Amino acid sequence: MSATNTNFKVGMIAFSAIFFTFGFATTFIITLSAKVKEIFTLSEFQAQLLTGAFFITYAVVSIPSGYFIKRIGYKNAVITGLTLMSLGSFMFYPAANIPDFTLFLAATFILASGVVLLQTAANPYVSDLGSKENAPGRLNLVQALNSIATMIAPWLIAMVLYKGTSEGLSASQRAESVQMPFLIMGLIVLLLALSIGFIRLPVLKQSTTTGSKINVWKYPHVLLGALAIFFYVGAEVGNAGLLVNYLKQTLGFNAETSSTYAALYWGGAMVGRFYGSIMFSKFNNPRKRNWFLLGALILAFLSGSFVTHWNWPSGVIFLGISLANLLIMQLGRSKAARSLAIFALVAAGLDLITTFTTGYSALWTVLAIGLFNSIMFPNIFTLAVKGLNPGELSTASGIINSLIFGGAVIPLLMGRIADTIGYTWAFLIPALCYLYIAFFAIKGSRIRHITST
Repeated sequence: MSATNTNFKVGMIAFSAIFFTFGFATTFIITLSAKVKEIFTLSEFQAQLLTGAFFITYAVVSIPSGYFIKRIGYKNAVITGLTLMSLGSFMFYPAANIPDFTLFLAATFILASGVVLLQTAANPYVSDLGSKENAPGRLNLVQALNSIATMIAPWLIAMVLYKGTSEGLSASQRAESVQMPFLIMGLIVLLLALSIGFIRLPVLKQSTTTGSKINVWKYPHVLLGALAIFFYVGAEVGNAGLLVNYLKQTLGFNAETSSTYAALYWGGAMVGRFYGSIMFSKFNNPRKRNWFLLGALILAFLSGSFVTHWNWPSGVIFLGISLANLLIMQLGRSKAARSLAIFALVAAGLDLITTFTTGYSALWTVLAIGLFNSIMFPNIFTLAVKGLNPGELSTASGIINSLIFGGAVIPLLMGRIADTIGYTWAFLIPALCYLYIAFFAIKGSRIRHITST
C-alpha cells in the first residue's frame, strides 16, 4: 500500500470519527430543547433559545475559524475544537446542579464553538483530501457517519432522559438527569482530542496568495451557497426541534415515544446519505454498487424497527419511504445540482403536507423530510466551493459555515408561530426555506468568476 493511500485512509478515518462526534452533540442539543422546556416550564419560543445558543455560534465563530485554521493548521484546529466541546460538556454538570437556564445556554455556546471550529476544518479537508470528482461522494459518506450519531442522540434521550414519568419532580431533579450523558460525552471527546494529537494526518497545501481572502467574497455562487446553508440548516433544525412537542400536541404521544420517532427523522438523513455516498462515488463494478444499496435498504428497515422498540410495521413503512427516496434520487443522475433541486422541492412538498394534514399521515410526511435532507448539506457545500483553489477553501468554508446560524433563527421563528397559532402552521416556514434551496441548485450555483482589479 502506497504512503498516499495510507495517508488518505488515516485522514478519512480520523475525520469520520470527528463528524460522528459533532453530529451526536448537535442533535443531542436540538432534541434536548423539549426536555429543557419541561425542566424550566418554558414556552416553545423560550425552549428554542437552547438551539439558538448553539447555532448563533456559527455567526460568531465561523469566519474567525477560517483564518485561525490558516494560522495553526487543520490538526491543531481539530484538537482545539474537541477541547472546547469537552469543556462545554463538563459545564452542564454545574448548570444542572443549580439548575440555571442561563448557564445551560453558556455551556451550549462553548460546546458549539468547538463544533463550529471542527466543522469549518472538516468540510474543506474532506472535500480536498482526494480527487475532485469524488468529493460529493466523500462528503456524503462522512455526513452519513455523522447521521448515525444524529439518530442515536434522540434515541438515547428517549431511553435515558424521558424514561418513566417526571411528574411531581422538582426542576432540580429533572435537570440532574442530563448530567451523566454530558459527563460521558465530555470524557469521550477529550480522549478523541488526545488520540488525534498522536495521529499523523495528511497535510493539505494552502495557498499564501494575498488576494484569496478578498476574492472569495466576489464569487456569487459562494455567497448564494452560504445563504442556501442558512435556509437548509434552519429548515432541518426547525423541523427536528419542534418534532417532539409537535407529536405530543397533535398525536398525544408521550415524550419517550415522540423522541424515538424524532430519531427516525435523523435516521432518514443517515440512510439517504449512505445512498448519496454510493450514488455520487464512481463504481467500476455496478454489481458492487447495487449490493451497497441493498445494504442501505436493510439498514433502513432495521433502523425503523429498532428505534421504535422493534415495531416491525414502522420498520416496513420506513423501508417503503426509503425505497421511494432511492428511486427519486435516480432522477438526479448523480449530478449534485440536479439532485439537490429535486430533493429540495420534495422536502418543501412534505412540509406543506404536514401543515395541511393531521394524524399518522402528517407523522410520516414530517419524518420523511429527513431522507430528503440527506444530501443537501454536502451538495450545497460542494456546489458553493466549486472552482476555488485550495488557498480559498478555508476562508470560503468559514463564510459558508457562518450562515449555519440559520439554525438559530428559523427554529425561533417556528417556535413563535407554534406558540401563537399552532404547531402545524410552523411547518410553512421550512417549506419556504427548501424553495430557496431549489433556486440555488437550479440557478444560483452556476460559477461566475469575477476578476479583481
